[in-house]
Amino acid sequence: MTSTNRLTCILILFLSLFSFVGNAQTMNNPIQIIPQPNSIELGKGEFKWNKKTKIIITNDNEELKATADYLADVLSNITKSPVKVTKGKPKAKNALILHLGKGQGEESYELNIDKDRIIIEGLKPAGIFYGIQSLLQMIPVEGGKFSLQSVQIKDNPRFSYRGMHLDVSRHFYTKEEVKKFIDLIAMYKFNRFHWHLTDAAGWRLEIKQYPLLTQKTAFRAEANYNDFWGGERKYADEGADNAHGGYYTQDDAREIVAYAASKYITVIPEIEMPGHSEEVFVAYPNLSCSGKPYVDSDFCAGNDDSFTFLNNVLDEVIDIFPSQYIHIGGDEAGKKSWKKCPKCQQRIVDENLKDVDELQSYFIKRISKHLTSRNRNLIGWDEIIDGGLASDATVMVWRGKEKGEVAARHGNHVIMTPGSHCYFDSYQADPTTEPKTIGGYLPLQKVYSFEVTPANDSLAPFYLGGQGNIWTEYMTDFKRVEYMAFPRAIALAETLWSSKESRNWSDFKARMANQYPRLELLDVNYHRPSFEIEMTEKVDTANKLVEVKFESELNNPVIRYTLDGTEPTNESAIYTSPFTIDRIAHINAAVFVDDQIQKPILKRKSGYHRAVGKKVTYNTKWQSYPAGGETALTDGYSGSLTYGDGRWQGFTSNMDVVIDMGSIVQLNSLSANFMQLTGPGVYIPKYVEVSLSNDGVNFEKAFRVESTVPKEYDRLIFQDFVGGLENKQARYIKVFAKNNGGFLFVDELVVN
Repeated sequence: MTSTNRLTCILILFLSLFSFVGNAQTMNNPIQIIPQPNSIELGKGEFKWNKKTKIIITNDNEELKATADYLADVLSNITKSPVKVTKGKPKAKNALILHLGKGQGEESYELNIDKDRIIIEGLKPAGIFYGIQSLLQMIPVEGGKFSLQSVQIKDNPRFSYRGMHLDVSRHFYTKEEVKKFIDLIAMYKFNRFHWHLTDAAGWRLEIKQYPLLTQKTAFRAEANYNDFWGGERKYADEGADNAHGGYYTQDDAREIVAYAASKYITVIPEIEMPGHSEEVFVAYPNLSCSGKPYVDSDFCAGNDDSFTFLNNVLDEVIDIFPSQYIHIGGDEAGKKSWKKCPKCQQRIVDENLKDVDELQSYFIKRISKHLTSRNRNLIGWDEIIDGGLASDATVMVWRGKEKGEVAARHGNHVIMTPGSHCYFDSYQADPTTEPKTIGGYLPLQKVYSFEVTPANDSLAPFYLGGQGNIWTEYMTDFKRVEYMAFPRAIALAETLWSSKESRNWSDFKARMANQYPRLELLDVNYHRPSFEIEMTEKVDTANKLVEVKFESELNNPVIRYTLDGTEPTNESAIYTSPFTIDRIAHINAAVFVDDQIQKPILKRKSGYHRAVGKKVTYNTKWQSYPAGGETALTDGYSGSLTYGDGRWQGFTSNMDVVIDMGSIVQLNSLSANFMQLTGPGVYIPKYVEVSLSNDGVNFEKAFRVESTVPKEYDRLIFQDFVGGLENKQARYIKVFAKNNGGFLFVDELVVN
């Protein structure tokens, strides 16, 4: 099949599959660019590209010339004819002109198109490059001859740090695959590539002074990380018959750094310390507290050899990577060995430290001092706050907005990358329909709702930007990386570049229709728009109503629904706007295309019930996941597909709670909905038992419901424990759920 025929097939495919998504080139909004530019003014007429159109650069600048050559290659492929680059003047006709000297900042650009010419202006070459990315998104995907709408675009990024992360330790990806990742994020104006090079799963960068790092720990006996981590966790020597993995030579790394720089992306390397370092101690066991391989995960903080080693490693890293920032990890250090290690305990005494948390702070500050002496700055995950924060460190926040505010109040710069919005290893659609991941649930709309800065405006200047993270435990090949990253990375790109005022979810969905064929053309294994429906609720306690709203990743889908638990048909009610219900309803909703139902079907129980707002007494307290706190179990809000949505309350022991109905009332039924997802250790309870009382002291058992879900079932599943109360009268309702190991999550106790 020729490339032209392939493009035709692609376009037909997308017209048929996504006709309901919306026309990418509408009369109302013909400029379909992501990230959304700050200012777009449409003109009259259009510029028609022809075989004589050339690229003109107006400045003597090597970077500008290299960028023009890059653009010429791309346009030559699109138009199927050579495009020349020449030196000239800004007023030339039938030309695409690149001009340095005008802009609001180093990454700003202006893109002006009229019938005579296309002009891209920027203060710096980076701005020109970003203007080129916007231009390329305006060119029809089928290529050949094309015309462009007259327009004036003025654009400038909201944040200076716009990053994407890739973990190559847990699964190794080739140099060419890393370059493709860089190409893709460059299309959407990211400017940082955080390269997670070392971890317990494997050391991936050649260090000439310590060759055993790659010779002994860049390979392992199992290709799949989960087989490795769930097994003996043994590494394999380079060249061994059972060796799986790989590493990047220093020349490889320099090549990738230079390649990224040509796309105006800075590569930030991460060398993990003091934790996540099991692999180091297989090669150099003397750097651990025990002095033995396969025992410890943390560097010995009391051993000066640890700092000599790390300083030498970082010096080689600095020589390869010109980035101002060097990432040192700093997260999830167990510090268990430090509590028993004589050297570490002596260090605590010698440095007048309080505990192992302050010992970790000492460790990080000592490394930070070395980096500062080399004119570099340290970035670490937000655990580097614990025990005291180095004054010149930048904090990468993954555990929630509160950690960012702590760092900002300390005067440190902050990069936000919370797991709730930026961890792309989570499920992006109904987990029962998706390839297995580590857990969690992060659909496209939630990524798009990400907001970097805190409510406290005085802290906003300390926030540099944000980042999306690709942790690869379940990403055995690069195609899976693409699937998990896109289109979520595209949504994140807009939150980091575009002004808050210019962002709109519905408009973004329409513009995404212009991106899917481009990803297809680039052979990107992206996640297709889901037919899944998101349901949100708003509880009105004054009027005893619950408002229900449906959302979809699709643009203007036809959604039909029922309230009686039956499957929707093409005769069912069409959703047009939020609606209210005053009772418990069994909601089923689905997208319809050409009167045909599309799976999956949303199945949720929602509505106002008799226990909403009633007091709950906790005989056992929730742990780690409070949801709405003491009101969570009777607030009227049902949970979604993830325990991280703030609706599910998590217990690490049995759940033992009592609902006070306020007076003796007649009761019909009670139901309690639990989830199971074994990856993060969430299990359906063994059983749920409900008892009734009039005085809150003497309880009589009303019913007991056993679990029907095997503990071994390893995909997301729910069980609604429902029991009849046979019109019994009581004031107090005791609900006991027997923990089955790990976490127990419940969303709402529904009383009728």
